[in-house]
Amino acid sequence: MDELDFSKSAKANPPAKASIYDPAMATEFFSSAGKPEPVARGATIFAENEKGNRLLLQRDKMYLLLEGEVSLSAGGKVIGTVRKGEIFGELASISQTPRSASAVASLPCRVIGLDDGQFQGALRKKPEFALMLMSLMIRRLREAIGRLDAGTASQGKLKESAVFDKSALAILARALAQTRVPYERGKVIVKEGQAGVLMYVVLEGRLAVSIQGKLVEKIGPGGVFGEMALVDRTPRLATVVAETGCSLLAIGRNTFLDLIKASPDFAVSLLGAVGERARFIASRRK
Repeated sequence: MDELDFSKSAKANPPAKASIYDPAMATEFFSSAGKPEPVARGATIFAENEKGNRLLLQRDKMYLLLEGEVSLSAGGKVIGTVRKGEIFGELASISQTPRSASAVASLPCRVIGLDDGQFQGALRKKPEFALMLMSLMIRRLREAIGRLDAGTASQGKLKESAVFDKSALAILARALAQTRVPYERGKVIVKEGQAGVLMYVVLEGRLAVSIQGKLVEKIGPGGVFGEMALVDRTPRLATVVAETGCSLLAIGRNTFLDLIKASPDFAVSLLGAVGERARFIASRRK
């Protein structure tokens, strides 16, 4: 992550548009960094639990389907269909984890795949795409939470998260010093069901995250929460309480876009955090 400069007030920037999925924006984004590839009917684009694909790519990629249809399956069962204009495979690409499903061309297809370098290069040109991609991932996370039973939310090993390492955290602290906010122990920072306009990065202290009254996550220095408020502007998914005295960076939507322009690594880190939460919530349903 590079040194960042935010001398301009966020108020000087025009309001960002709501992050509704736009196939035209996705096509423009993918086309700016990648080239279309043909995929024969029946061909496997990537396989469940696989890191990379021996046929179509050298590294993990995320894909945009330009033509055709792709079937997604996990554990031998079909779990979804990708249609023209839709993105798939983004979770493994961003989080650098094994594929959670297999993707097979059910019709002759054309796809564009982006690896890490291509994705970050495209983000520098169109940072708004990060918000749109987060909106897709968050929608899936909301659906997973909606399927949780009250009794299952407390099962499994408790997750403790940190997105930024000490070096990246120090850069953010210097760049966004004016947004630093202290909170006392026991303070409710965000509450499930309430509207939100800010995300937070933890500089010091520890916080507890609960969903439906069940503790699901602990967040320490370098962790983030509330990022979904920057994307879909829907009610908060969780309640976050300060377990100790805390120091947080409060980041608004326009500042978020500035951060992406200055360093796409920032967006990749946040996208990875959303992906990890989606995986974690899904694991609690097993």
